[in-house]
Amino acid sequence: MRHILIADCSPSAGGEAYRALGGPSNVQMFEAGLRLHAPDLRCLGFNLADGEALPLGMTPGDADGWVLTGSPLHVPEGGPEVERQIEFARTLFATDRPVWGSCWGLQLAAAALGGRVRTNPRGREIGVARGLALTEAGRGHPMLAGRPAVFEALCSHLDEVEVPPPGAEVLAGNAMSAVQAMALRTPGGGSFHGVQYHPEMTFGCVAALMRTRAAALAAGGFGDVEAYAADLLALEADPGRMDLAWRYGIGPEVLDRRRHTVELGNWLREYVRPRR
Repeated sequence: MRHILIADCSPSAGGEAYRALGGPSNVQMFEAGLRLHAPDLRCLGFNLADGEALPLGMTPGDADGWVLTGSPLHVPEGGPEVERQIEFARTLFATDRPVWGSCWGLQLAAAALGGRVRTNPRGREIGVARGLALTEAGRGHPMLAGRPAVFEALCSHLDEVEVPPPGAEVLAGNAMSAVQAMALRTPGGGSFHGVQYHPEMTFGCVAALMRTRAAALAAGGFGDVEAYAADLLALEADPGRMDLAWRYGIGPEVLDRRRHTVELGNWLREYVRPRR
């Protein structure tokens, strides 16, 4: 049985409102998304941001693969919480294990491996990331197998990778962020694959995130956040609600849960399973 360790990079403090609104945890979302493609997978989670120890006395080299999740932290702001996670990422990258990162996980990897992260000058991207276009490298890359040349995905981020680390391949980008997907070999002989969007996310997660930030989003011109969140929850309950899908221009790359998590399945098949 393969073991995936999921490092929750989001501090538990400050997430009370999100959880009260029914937002699923990072570990829950990743376990569900990964096991959709590998039902026999064993996922073990711990909160890296809170300083929790690895489960079962494991070491970084004991897992078949690693996941670095999203987080509300910001690399450009620095501070002990950020530096601790960067150092942990460097420890992972010194092993020969495959590592996945979503959003903050992508930014964390970039910072740990010599890239640069900044606050996105174009502002926040939240809800559905539009016009995600494969680069020339991305069109033939196993991580994005099954994705069309241009697609959409659930997302929520304010920061972005400004300069990828040395040796990185940029696999996808859009008008909001040039680096929406990235892959590279790590110093220990392993690999990192990650995306700025969130294939693991659910409509319920996006709805809860938007409702916790409703005032700021409304002030930024996002319109009726509560109505949008309610419609996302309706889509969560019934992805067949084509009236809502048409209203917001949400296609099958997001509505079909298996298609929306295709990167996770590709990562397991191409980079985690061969180790066994």
